[in-house]
Amino acid sequence: MFKSILNNSWKKVSLAGEWRSGAFLYVCRSNFHKGQVVCAPRSFFGVEDFLDDDNSRPYTYKKEKKSKNPHKHVSFKQRTIAYMEPFTLDVFISKRFVSASLTHRVTSKQVAVAGTNSKDIKAVIQSRSDIPACLAVGRILADRAREADVYTASYTPRERDKFEGKIRAVVQSIIDNGIDIKVYLD
Repeated sequence: MFKSILNNSWKKVSLAGEWRSGAFLYVCRSNFHKGQVVCAPRSFFGVEDFLDDDNSRPYTYKKEKKSKNPHKHVSFKQRTIAYMEPFTLDVFISKRFVSASLTHRVTSKQVAVAGTNSKDIKAVIQSRSDIPACLAVGRILADRAREADVYTASYTPRERDKFEGKIRAVVQSIIDNGIDIKVYLD
């Protein structure tokens, strides 16, 4: 089947001049398309209609933010902060549980993690989202960070988070248990 389609639409040309050499090139015959434009079938989702500015990736991928000033100077601090303070603290508090983690900025690996959803903390505390639970998460995270030889970290609250209440309790508990946390408030 494939051989018949190939023979009908493509012409076999020898590259070396002899048929026995084995080097062939297939050239499209002139009446292959018969003057009609042949398009590939559209995809099911129609992704090719929604391409980004460069027309290189579908719209579903995250687009990089383009700076308004491409020649903007990046300061020395901006370039080196990830290496000077390599560990960052992330605190997440929901209505049901509290979790915190220390992440290495350069390699994006989590060094220490603690949360009230883990089995060892669930059995000890009464409520998973109150202030004593936050203090317990901070104490356990500090112990795990010391085991991983991490003694300093930086913390920047998310835009929607205020540095008060439960978040402050987690950070203060980590500081009280021997980990130096630098808090950056805007």
